[in-house]
Amino acid sequence: MSTLSLAVRDSSTMLRRNLLHARRYPSLTLNLLLTPVMLLLLFVYIFGDVMSAGMGGADRAAYVAYLVPGLLLMTIGSTVIGTAVSVSNDMSEGIIARFRTMAIHRPSVLVGHVVGSVLQSVASVVLVGAVGVAIGFRSTDATALEWLAAFGLLVLFATALTWIAVGMGLVSPNAEAASNNALPLIFLPLISSTFVPVAQMPGWFQPIAEYQPFTPAIETLRGLLLGTEIGHNGWLAVAWCAGLAVLGYVWSTRTFAKDPK
Repeated sequence: MSTLSLAVRDSSTMLRRNLLHARRYPSLTLNLLLTPVMLLLLFVYIFGDVMSAGMGGADRAAYVAYLVPGLLLMTIGSTVIGTAVSVSNDMSEGIIARFRTMAIHRPSVLVGHVVGSVLQSVASVVLVGAVGVAIGFRSTDATALEWLAAFGLLVLFATALTWIAVGMGLVSPNAEAASNNALPLIFLPLISSTFVPVAQMPGWFQPIAEYQPFTPAIETLRGLLLGTEIGHNGWLAVAWCAGLAVLGYVWSTRTFAKDPK
């Protein structure tokens, strides 16, 4: 069997393993999924009128359209925390030591986690998007090409954050530490343009919200789904995704390659 065939076979096996774990123990994914859903409902039905009035007098429907794209990306950040916890559990429970003694393609262990997490992220985004549609979100101005680009951005963003989460899981001594280390993936969307435009934030805070990976990705997704201008945010979002993916991949593979002491 060629090296490529071995890698594909073992990666597929590890993917099935991780999907089975997610199916048998769905509580972690569901708990993480509740955060963006609850924020969506909270900001639409409790703060919606106030927030929309502060954004130039727009009605609640306009604020729903503004809010949903940001929460879709926040959903990805929430979902991949489960990946960090899962990787940390594998490292601490001894299964990785068993895998190291077997004649398998070693990177397939990480590939299985990454592909499984991306699939879970896409499924979570679909569920949160369905809630958004149920409460009034509409994307009538987006073309088929823009929908395809939006899906590609979501997959690319999920892949980048998943590799970062895998690295966090590998360096964490236990599941609790992995969950805590991955909290910035939920915190960063809260200080981005998810809820209000960057221009309406205090001047000293605007650079914090603008120069981070979530804001250009949110603005790009918002432009694609609503048919509005994207400007320079498109290439910034792709650059952030590519940089984070490479960083996470190098960090994860090098950490995983080290033999345990």
